[in-house]
Amino acid sequence: MPGYQVKLEHIAVEGVDDLVIRSLLDRQQFSDPQGEAHDLGISSATWPLFGLLWPSGAELAARMAQRPVIAGNRILEIGCGLALASLVGHRLGNDMTASDCHPLAAAFLLENLRLNNLPPMKYRHGDWRLAPPPSTRALVHGFFDLIIGSDLLYERDDDAHLAGFIGRHAAVGAEVWIVDPNRSNRPAFNRQMANEGFSMQEEKLDRLATAQSAAYKGRMLTYRRD
Repeated sequence: MPGYQVKLEHIAVEGVDDLVIRSLLDRQQFSDPQGEAHDLGISSATWPLFGLLWPSGAELAARMAQRPVIAGNRILEIGCGLALASLVGHRLGNDMTASDCHPLAAAFLLENLRLNNLPPMKYRHGDWRLAPPPSTRALVHGFFDLIIGSDLLYERDDDAHLAGFIGRHAAVGAEVWIVDPNRSNRPAFNRQMANEGFSMQEEKLDRLATAQSAAYKGRMLTYRRD
């Protein structure tokens, strides 16, 4: 690929066939010749993060593989990056929409759908900040029965943009799943979600290392709004 290097990874998720994922080679990759990422406020240091597979994303994908498909349910993944959880849900037959603010996320998703012989899946530009994105991008719209995300609380959000975005797109009775690797911003986010009318249940995730996966410590945050 022009300006950056990629690799193929074979990912096993219990409950679905193995997935082939095209990802960035490492965290040193960067290419923004048209300044798209710059215009969206994405720095050179954070630019590669979308294109790597992260432990919290694997935990979210595993949880999606366990969820029964519910006819008529719409599911949105926010900050999807390589959209591993969305690909798992899509393979199982869920009505998935993946979303991210990175200018290359859609192209990587398209290629990963092709690599796994999967049919098209909806993708939308999802930036929970108040600044409007370029008008040419298809935006997240409508309401969803389940909203999912992983490792989203890595920076302070004093204006509650993320909780507000979730609140605007959560259907009546919706559920929200956030897998978080014990970030310090979690308590503030919990308060912001409470202000949006969500109750919260927290599950500690403490996985020992196995031959197939590294150890993981974090939390599964489940929010519900009646």
